[in-house]
Amino acid sequence: MNNIVNSLNKAFLKLKPSRSEINNFKTNLKRLFTLIDDKESEEYNKNLISDFLKDTYYQQAYFMNTKERKDLVIRNGALPNDTAGVIIETKKFSNKSEMITCENLNAKALQELVWYFLGERISQKNIEIKHLIITNVYEWFIFDAQVFEKLFAQNKTLVKHYTDFVNGTALGNKTEHFYKEIAQSFIEKVKEELHYTYFNLRDFQNIVENENTEDDNALIPLYKILSPQHLLKLPFLNDSNTLDKGFYAELLHIIGLTETKNGGQVFIERPKEDQRNEGTMLEETIAKLSSLNKIHQLRNAAAYGDTYEERLFNVALELNITWVNRILFLKLLEAQLISYHKGDTSYAFLNFSKINEYDILERLFFEVLAKDYSQRNKEIAAVYTNIPYLNSSLFEPTELEHNALLISNLPDDKTIPILSTTVLKDAQGKRRVGALPSLQYLLEFLDAYDFSSEGSVEIQEENKTLINASVLGLIFEKINGYKDGSFFTPGVITMYMCKEALHRAVIQKFNKAKGWQVNTFEELKDHINPFNKEEREQANSIINSLRICDPAVGSGHFLVSALNECIALKSKLGILQDENKSRIHHQLKIENDELLVYEADNNEHFFRYNPKNTESQRVQKTLFQEKKTIIENCLFGVDINPNSVKICRLRLWIELLKNAYYKTPTELETLPNIDINIKSGNSLLSRFALDTDLKTTLKKTNISISDYKEAFHKYQNAESKEQKWDLEHFIDKVKHNFRTEISSNSREVKELQALKYEYFLKYESPQLFNEELTAEQEKHKKQLALNIQKKETEIEAINSNKIYENAFEWRFEFPQVLDDDGNYIGFDVVIGNPPYISTKGTTAEFKKALEKEYSFADDTYNHFFFKGNEILKDKGVLTFITPKTFWTTQTKRNLRDLLLSQHLEYIFDTANPFESAMVDTCITSFSKVASKNEKVIFLDGSKDLQAPLRYEVAQSIFIDTQNAVIFKPTEYNMKIHSLYGKKVKELYEQWWDKISTSKNITKYSQELESYRKNLKPGDIALLGCLTEGGQGLATANNGKYIAVRKSTKWAKNILESRPKKLLEVVKRYKTGLNFANEEEVKTYLATLSEIEIATLFDGLKEKFGRDIFGQGYIYRLIKDDEIADVETLTQEEKDNGIDPSKKFYVPYDKGDKDGNRWYLETPFAIAWSKENVGFLKSNSGKKGEGMPVVRNPQYYFREGFCWNNVLTTYIKCRIKECTVHSTESMSFFSETERVPDFYIVSIMNAKLIAYFVDSFINSTSHCTTGDAKLIPIIVPTEETLKAFEKLFNTALKIKKETFSETISLDESERQLLEIQENLDTMVNDLYGI
Repeated sequence: MNNIVNSLNKAFLKLKPSRSEINNFKTNLKRLFTLIDDKESEEYNKNLISDFLKDTYYQQAYFMNTKERKDLVIRNGALPNDTAGVIIETKKFSNKSEMITCENLNAKALQELVWYFLGERISQKNIEIKHLIITNVYEWFIFDAQVFEKLFAQNKTLVKHYTDFVNGTALGNKTEHFYKEIAQSFIEKVKEELHYTYFNLRDFQNIVENENTEDDNALIPLYKILSPQHLLKLPFLNDSNTLDKGFYAELLHIIGLTETKNGGQVFIERPKEDQRNEGTMLEETIAKLSSLNKIHQLRNAAAYGDTYEERLFNVALELNITWVNRILFLKLLEAQLISYHKGDTSYAFLNFSKINEYDILERLFFEVLAKDYSQRNKEIAAVYTNIPYLNSSLFEPTELEHNALLISNLPDDKTIPILSTTVLKDAQGKRRVGALPSLQYLLEFLDAYDFSSEGSVEIQEENKTLINASVLGLIFEKINGYKDGSFFTPGVITMYMCKEALHRAVIQKFNKAKGWQVNTFEELKDHINPFNKEEREQANSIINSLRICDPAVGSGHFLVSALNECIALKSKLGILQDENKSRIHHQLKIENDELLVYEADNNEHFFRYNPKNTESQRVQKTLFQEKKTIIENCLFGVDINPNSVKICRLRLWIELLKNAYYKTPTELETLPNIDINIKSGNSLLSRFALDTDLKTTLKKTNISISDYKEAFHKYQNAESKEQKWDLEHFIDKVKHNFRTEISSNSREVKELQALKYEYFLKYESPQLFNEELTAEQEKHKKQLALNIQKKETEIEAINSNKIYENAFEWRFEFPQVLDDDGNYIGFDVVIGNPPYISTKGTTAEFKKALEKEYSFADDTYNHFFFKGNEILKDKGVLTFITPKTFWTTQTKRNLRDLLLSQHLEYIFDTANPFESAMVDTCITSFSKVASKNEKVIFLDGSKDLQAPLRYEVAQSIFIDTQNAVIFKPTEYNMKIHSLYGKKVKELYEQWWDKISTSKNITKYSQELESYRKNLKPGDIALLGCLTEGGQGLATANNGKYIAVRKSTKWAKNILESRPKKLLEVVKRYKTGLNFANEEEVKTYLATLSEIEIATLFDGLKEKFGRDIFGQGYIYRLIKDDEIADVETLTQEEKDNGIDPSKKFYVPYDKGDKDGNRWYLETPFAIAWSKENVGFLKSNSGKKGEGMPVVRNPQYYFREGFCWNNVLTTYIKCRIKECTVHSTESMSFFSETERVPDFYIVSIMNAKLIAYFVDSFINSTSHCTTGDAKLIPIIVPTEETLKAFEKLFNTALKIKKETFSETISLDESERQLLEIQENLDTMVNDLYGI
């Protein structure tokens, strides 16, 4: 049993409810107490509970009512048909016999609740139940549905009893029988594991009924336990994954940005010209940059874009992000200072009454926060007495500010219209209207929010929304990361990944240091004695030696999570200690991605810093110093986007700021220079290999690696700006020496030297001057000279290549991962969420560079796995969240081979946890140790991320599949794998190279023909061995060649679309046509023949562009009798076209977006005239617009089968008639009578095959020709073939009757569903599943 506080998410508990919310709660609770009457019926009490919950929380957004026999149900949405989220069983207070108690849970109320739960979960397949409640109005028992899921829904015996009872096959048929004979005995077995939250409303009655508002804080846990955020497990505002959309929208408005969506992708951009506000910070910055001609003066302007406008925007955006970063940091600092001094608002400094000009704001940046108290001039020192010195590069002018603008350059007088949904209120409490200067608007906007997220559970007396510091990372990731394929990773993901990775890395480090064989964190705890000072010190030293890197750091979310996990880890081990080596006894936990600190003597109360309390000072100082140590020594990050680097540094400074402490009564401890650990660069590209020798450089410069490392450490804690600059210069000089020396000894330079030396010896050596060269020597001399020239060109290209300007040199940028001799050791943990950019979105130069470095060019996340593995130390841990397309995609076989060669720790199917990324993802984690077929954990969180299904399998099961695919090891999949895994793999290894391309099929045609002849019933063969074919014709000008039959629905669509499309073009271009509206266009088109219409549209396309009408709107319409009878065509006509004096249109299979299965009456025809076919064939494959590609013409006019590329529950496969087929119609043709087309169509339409494709061939919801070739087909017996032929013919007849409208669509669907059920049974029996 848990009390309320222990049951609540602690980050949610810290979220301050407003005074108005608590007052409303008290009023409704007081009314409930007044109306409770035990003499009334159970129905009366149920209605009281319903009214109380509705009035307090659920009235607007969640439908709440009875459901069938359930007393009350709270739905997951506002509609009656939304799924049930909470089930409530109510009892009368006097009904003691049926009500449960803490001493006796196994009463009728719980038995009923189990029945209702199984009804929802098993019968109605509802997986969205969150909580179940039993109450008699006063007493409340709240059960988490995950507990019921584990104890009841996953108990196969209980579920069998339940389904037998529901189906009427059990002994009893009344629910009382289920309660007493079934549920009671099962509950009895698990009641010790049946955890729940208990509270009694009477315990709160005195607080509710008294008028002392100071007592109201005690009501907060009760208020929250019944809220939708808890009961329905909803996100909440100080949840680091949840964006306050109002805050975000208004901040964008003030900066001068807008968010747009296109095809599921989110773009942050400058508003369109007519929607811009000149007074926004961005527009003011752009105007200033333009008027001062600053872009042309930038040395590295090209780094900000290709065009002037692009550079102008990107420079302005980077400056704005820098300035707003600082301002938000100061807002958090201000909140901390006020909190430390018990709400003393004299510590507030960031408001418009004190800072009413950008000049003053700049002075605050550079003359206050960046200067020690002793260095501030008297005037400034007097004004800003309470503002500490921070010693952080956040408050030094950046290089871009030096070269472009400072914030003081912005004008103070320009205004911005106040957003219509603004948080700002006037004196009457209404939304403000009008306009404000940008600085005033920004500061008043920020002042309307509460940034003091740390502290105790209390009521927010002012109605201000809380902004969690972590959410700022999410906001800036959205503003900044949209371009480079990065997305903000939810906290539940970063927490899990960091915890798992760090636990394993720490265990590995202790095992190495101590010679232990510890396997789990619990075992590690048992091995460490936290009461032994020496052991504690050594354990801290081991953890502080961790090296953790995020190579695509973004907003720094993973590093923040890693920081918190390191601190929590020390707390769990009992080794957290102060500077005097005395233990810290306060409990630390991570919840909702926040590090929570509790009071030492009360784990229900949060720690709150009090500078005047010695113990509080000790704890706060320890937390600050621990965070500082870990940030300086353990955390490293790289990102290609310099703005992301700034945001990451900001996030880490914010984490330190949370535990800032007073080292004197007026001075806060300063912040370290962490910028040296978080760097900008292209992680994927490096000029220098990790095994490059640094010893020569070290000898020449007389600088040791320890000097280099010491310079880094001193830089982090530089005592003055001058010392920092000196160290920066020293570090840059060392790195320059490395670059120069390594470049002169690079592989390419050595190869050039060898070539030149050979040339000298053979052709320039003095003893050869008088010798005549032979013809062979002359040839060799020319070749050698050419090779020298090529190598010189290669070196020049490397040195001048802009792609490498931003290359990141892992070899020496982080000396913390070098040993004392300068050898590269690597990181203990590489973790992150690398960008998901396709190679289609990268430049040719970047692709070339990737191919040079990795020997392949693919989606960037694939390269990050290889780079991550490279920079990882032996036995280190790599954990990434990426798209899961690599599980099966053939182009990612290299990545699967890499992963399966290492010790895979776990794979976690996370489905799509992102707000804006339209991609299914997974977490993949491995240790850099050669695989020995260890067990791998597979977690399936696709249904519930918080409670994933867990499987444990041997790593070899993935290797023992064709193409080494990764699949979910469910019971069903494992059965398929046991039957077909190794067999299909053998077939794949034997045949894939011979059937992968049409060229190879032709090359090995005789071997394939022999193989087919020797097949026997019961044999398994790959579909690609039984068939040939593939994509067909690409005309490159469908408007010219393709027609649509007038008798089809497509014709109707074309007739409706033509006038609209033509009118759009006439309005946009100077066509010489003039129409006022669509009706006039219709009238005009009605006067033209189909040939004239085609001529009109073709002419406009030629003049204004091929794509001006979009797809399909200009096809010519023809009658059915204009189509030639394919059966009567000669082979000559099929090969070379039909004489135009005859009917020359032939059926054209252009694929099927509707996804018809079994059969399609194609609506298309192609003009197969001699002239057209001659042009298509003679120009096939030529470069240029309008040039066709003729593929596999030998299969035109041949019956076969085809399918839709997009995979849903089923593959949509159908027979292909004797037509010409296009590239969109993926058509295969059986090459053996033993396995005819109709049999293959039937097999492919079975659910088992769709499932096999999705699990073992291509999990991306597509089925390409390459994928289809890997489908295992069982060669049928004659009897089996007859059964499938009968089923196929029945389906074919129904589809033809549907197209001819002789049966209704509903009747057709009913009959086809029946056929599908029979088919699935037949195929399952055939395959033994």
